[in-house]
Amino acid sequence: MELDAVRNSYARWAPVYDATFGKITHAGRRAAVAHTNARGGDVLEVGVGTGLSLETYGPHLRVTGVDYSPAMLRKARERVARLDLAHVTALRRMDARTLGFPDESFDTVAAMHVLSVVPEPDRVMAEIVRVLRPGGQVVITNHFKHERGLWAGLARAAAPLERVLGWHSDFEIGAVLGENRLEVVDRRGLPPMGMMTFLVLEKRAG
Repeated sequence: MELDAVRNSYARWAPVYDATFGKITHAGRRAAVAHTNARGGDVLEVGVGTGLSLETYGPHLRVTGVDYSPAMLRKARERVARLDLAHVTALRRMDARTLGFPDESFDTVAAMHVLSVVPEPDRVMAEIVRVLRPGGQVVITNHFKHERGLWAGLARAAAPLERVLGWHSDFEIGAVLGENRLEVVDRRGLPPMGMMTFLVLEKRAG
């Protein structure tokens, strides 16, 4: 999906995102934030969206959020101002394929339900690794392609609608496991019924 399609799709979804996809993705956000809170340090959330996760990060963190959708970022900024979230240090519009941060800037990078939306997820993963400090972790929650069962059938049915839905329903997990500087620390299914996957990858030192 190209960036213009992503922007247009999320401009449509922004007014109702929290009540629709926000509900579906709640378990993934909760798992990712709990893991991140236990680590501390500098956090980058790629695809921060409307900022649903921002108020649940601990005050001991320094959180930066990026997103390509102006409509989503507007809602995230309103949320930060309304809730006075001092731990959120910046919210910036950015193409995740070219993150505007120096090398090794963050201890944790969270990517929640975004990698199946962005074009060229391999480039996004390379940028995530670049800005991650050695020993740092990438915390991912996402829907990945199921080979069989209920979710496999639903994904096949939804695939032609990807430009409307704003995501790739048949997204392969291999697209995020190709970075040889990362090793899998945790991988497990999330509710409902394993539809989503929780994945933690750690950057090797050196």
